Amino acid sequence: MAEGKSEVEATHRLDVLGFYCPVPVVKTRQTLERLSNGDVLEVLADDPETLHDMPLLLNRTEHLLLGAVSENGEIRFTIEVKK
Repeated sequence: MAEGKSEVEATHRLDVLGFYCPVPVVKTRQTLERLSNGDVLEVLADDPETLHDMPLLLNRTEHLLLGAVSENGEIRFTIEVKK
């Protein structure tokens, strides 16, 4: 799966590889709260549930999902912070 591969350079990274629901979404939410408007967060996850859960989280916020790429069991989300 290669949805909307982002050309935007991440300003921050969050590695939640090896963690399962709800940890990746909770850590992402906490990190987004600390970042500034315009920052770009790259989240690395390997829990397949994040493909469903991350868009649900972001749909409840102003943050923008710029891309989600799944390769070799790892999922990379690119999120622009909107506040």
